[in-house]
Amino acid sequence: MPNDYKKCVVFDLDGTLADTSADLIAAANSCFRGLGFGDVLDPVADSLTAFHGGRAMLRLGFERLQHEGFDAAIDVQYPVLLEAYRQDIDTHTTLYEGAMEAVELLKSCGYAVSICTNKPEGLAQSLLERMGIRGAFDALIGADTLPTRKPDVAPYHAAVVRAGGVVERSILIGDTITDRDTARAAGVPIVLVGFGPSGDAVSSLEPDAILQHYVDLPSLVDRLIA
Repeated sequence: MPNDYKKCVVFDLDGTLADTSADLIAAANSCFRGLGFGDVLDPVADSLTAFHGGRAMLRLGFERLQHEGFDAAIDVQYPVLLEAYRQDIDTHTTLYEGAMEAVELLKSCGYAVSICTNKPEGLAQSLLERMGIRGAFDALIGADTLPTRKPDVAPYHAAVVRAGGVVERSILIGDTITDRDTARAAGVPIVLVGFGPSGDAVSSLEPDAILQHYVDLPSLVDRLIA
């Protein structure tokens, strides 16, 4: 492989780099309020569902309401949710402690760093720009950047290659079974965070490692990619 290709660390966004759950839940609740149901989802108790995406939140809410024909209702409300989220995308969102320090340390050690998320690309770009961190990443692949999304391997491959890396020397940092399945399909190591809503329960997904704090990430990456 060319000598100028780098080892690459690919990050999921929601639930991995940043806790976006409260803003996502607020966007879903705005849909339910618009339908006259009030706030159906709880920003704490339902935070794990938030990291599975807008449709998952809407499904949970409509199931909780025992709403008939909710598949059609989800289709109608999903763009409403996206617009609500776009307008208030960073009201409550915070980066996990030490995340950007770890990213910068990896870069200083010669790693390319990239994001592969199932958040629509425009929303991901907007969030990162508003948080002042878009420039820290060499590439960003969103849910609609390509025709497929995670766990299909194409978005992951693109996230690595566009950052200047090679898949064989890459690793994925994530928080859900979708990330685990993506890494397994790509044949790369998977690290799942243990500080999200799932906590140590991510061990049931059998990742190559569990990250409890970002201070440990650079040494973990060195070991797993080596």
